[in-house]
Amino acid sequence: MSKTTGTVKWFNAEKGYGFIEVPGSDDVFVHFSAIQGEGFKSLDEGQRVSFDIVENDRRGVQAANVEKL
Repeated sequence: MSKTTGTVKWFNAEKGYGFIEVPGSDDVFVHFSAIQGEGFKSLDEGQRVSFDIVENDRRGVQAANVEKL
């Protein structure tokens, strides 16, 4: 399955979550635990990312395996 690419719409580092904007689709929820890499896991507004979309019972879809581009 190919990864989806998008742009971080906003991310609240204190709360540890935000949303990724995907052209032609709904915004995708992202939790800090889905961000790949070492150290402090945060995303910057406007940052390009690639990710997998997974189903979540509580929120619909969310991002997984998020990688900064």
